[in-house]
Amino acid sequence: DYYNPQFHFCTPEEGVKKQSESLGSILFGDRIFNSPYKLYMGKNSSCTVLCKSVVPPADAKFINERILEDQAINWLVDGLPASELKQDPKSGDIFYDMGFNLGNDDDEYAEKPILNNHYDIKMEYHTKDEKNFRVVGVLVWPFSLAPQASGKPNCDTMAANSPPLYLSESKTNEFFYTYTITWSRSETPWATRWDNYLHIFDPKIHWFSLVNSIVIVVFLCVMVSMILLRTVSRDISRYNAIDLSEDIQEDYGWKLVHGEVFRQPWNPGLLAVLSGNGAQLAVMVGITLVFALLGFLSPSNRGSLATVMMVCWTFFGFVSGYISSRVYLSLGGTDKRNAAFFTATLLPTFVFIVVFLLDLFLVFGGSSGAVPFGTMLLIVVLWFGINAPLTAIGFFVGSRHGPVSNPVSVNQIPRQIPPPPKYLRPWAATLIGGILPFGAAFVELYFVLSSLFASRAYYAFGFLALTAGVVALTTATVSILFTYFM
Repeated sequence: DYYNPQFHFCTPEEGVKKQSESLGSILFGDRIFNSPYKLYMGKNSSCTVLCKSVVPPADAKFINERILEDQAINWLVDGLPASELKQDPKSGDIFYDMGFNLGNDDDEYAEKPILNNHYDIKMEYHTKDEKNFRVVGVLVWPFSLAPQASGKPNCDTMAANSPPLYLSESKTNEFFYTYTITWSRSETPWATRWDNYLHIFDPKIHWFSLVNSIVIVVFLCVMVSMILLRTVSRDISRYNAIDLSEDIQEDYGWKLVHGEVFRQPWNPGLLAVLSGNGAQLAVMVGITLVFALLGFLSPSNRGSLATVMMVCWTFFGFVSGYISSRVYLSLGGTDKRNAAFFTATLLPTFVFIVVFLLDLFLVFGGSSGAVPFGTMLLIVVLWFGINAPLTAIGFFVGSRHGPVSNPVSVNQIPRQIPPPPKYLRPWAATLIGGILPFGAAFVELYFVLSSLFASRAYYAFGFLALTAGVVALTTATVSILFTYFM
């Protein structure tokens, strides 16, 4: 939390006030407060003293530890994040890296870090006439400047002999927070002001990973086609070679088990629940990606991605109920009430318990990213107040449509099927079968998580959509292969 008392940052004169945020923004850990900095359009300021900070030894140790952890400060000005100007070492592109360091622990400061207490702020604005001005960029250069020998603030960032600000852990520290503001006219229009922030790192790696995954999918599809074509052709040839005048012959190959394929599994309710929730998840991902590709999930709308995902999951409960109902009836299920209940509650309850337990760790750890109780209550209302009734309606509609007709009938007497090898048993097959889909998504998943933990804007939704399609095809082909071999 920026206003954690141990940091001793300057507070606004009118007091700290929390800003309202969207559901997705809260879930992603955003906590926005007002600021003590005064910015006026087009008005430069030099060496403005924000406040004098007095840091005791215990809090100095706390701040030094946070600097060694490379913690950063995040500001928002007109919806734009304050950033540092950086260059991609591979492509040479200049981009805005959101946030800036609390202090410096590089090179000679590795053992004894320094605290940044002066900020050179460059405000970029665009104008079409003399009356309308819009902020299109916010850049910050943080500096560590110890007070002058006389005890006055030091804002001379150009002086080579200006000593940095070390926080002593053995005595009380007194220093000033200062800032300088410079307004600069920019040719960047307001509509494209986010382009400088949306930098795609290593685009060649994205393409290489995507092409590699597509090659694997094509190979799997060809292999599945060849196996099925070869097996079915061989079995048909074998059946045609049988002398119909002879006694009844023993069945071969796929015909041997065709009457067992649609036999009721040991737990049809669980399979139906997972099928319904899987369909709901797939539709949610698909719709979210469509919105992202159309540009509706811009980083300027903070938390919009998580908000859209939550809303889509909630209102597509109908899909879950409909698919679950038809699958359940097709498998010969009779207890429709229990099936509908578990379809609506099993997965949401599991996810809520996991989120709640993780949130407890954040609460006891004093993290500002802990989800507030009111947000938790809102999630419960969304899932069990809207999603559950829609799931029940979908289950009812699916029941009216009846079961899906099976292409073949089920044998009345179950055939004895020999046990599969150990590597084809359910748990082993689940682990082995997940390797290829995970491999197809690994690189893109790495970039998504890197952006999330580094507080960077992820905007490579085109790569993400293609990767999602590749993962879906890989999962389907792997499922066919394992089903055939098992």
